[in-house]
Amino acid sequence: MINFTKMHGLGNDFVVIDAINQHIALTPEHIMFMSDRHFGIGFDQLLLVENPVSDNADFKYRIFNADGSEVGQCGNGARCFARFVRDKHLSDKDEIRVDTDSGQLLLCFNENGLIKVNMGIPKHKPAEIPLLAEQESLTYNASVNGIEHTFGAVSMGNPHAVIQVDTIETAPVATLGQALESHTVFPERANIGFMQIIDRTHIKLRVYERGAAETLACGSGACAAVVIGIEQNQLDRGVTVELPGGELIISWQGRGEPVFMTGPAVVVFNGTINL
Repeated sequence: MINFTKMHGLGNDFVVIDAINQHIALTPEHIMFMSDRHFGIGFDQLLLVENPVSDNADFKYRIFNADGSEVGQCGNGARCFARFVRDKHLSDKDEIRVDTDSGQLLLCFNENGLIKVNMGIPKHKPAEIPLLAEQESLTYNASVNGIEHTFGAVSMGNPHAVIQVDTIETAPVATLGQALESHTVFPERANIGFMQIIDRTHIKLRVYERGAAETLACGSGACAAVVIGIEQNQLDRGVTVELPGGELIISWQGRGEPVFMTGPAVVVFNGTINL
């Protein structure tokens, strides 16, 4: 039996498991079974809390998509991770440092109950995203069914492409998002964001997530959209990102600086499952 907690950050939902105080050995098949919303628990990502690998970290944070693949970053999950370790009395710190496969994150509790995450420094070079392009550019192009689509790209510890649209209500998230997510221009696939700019401090965003289809919110996707919007001189340094599941506050001071994301994390229920 595995003890778990079901959580969500703006509707982006997770199963979080303490892998420190119970033995966890999950296969991709286990994860896909648990992610099934009819026969399992249902989630966008599975989060594991493990012992740190660095001397200065409190925990290690591992993330698995619903299809069983492991990824290096998940912003909404990071806030849920912080709430989980606080609620389960694994840590009473106001600042928690966690190891991830994409580097370290710093998770901070605000007085208003929101959680602020230092999401790290964005990476812009095509090889770091990774993206098949000869040189770095503010925009890139990819052809889908003979039609060229223009996007910005950045890594937030995971690859992101962001397309600007007139309105997110009619954006082709399911079709174009799916086609671009696994496009050959992205060697490790990518998260595909569709961004509508309301003004310089407010955007609307929908994201087709790598390995999970469209979700109600994508924290790293919100960071990526704001970074790309700032790089293209269309957004200010602090932006409210309106996602289908709610709002995130994203701030970034520019190249070489980390991105900060602030938002809620909610516990839905605790349970056990037998695999």
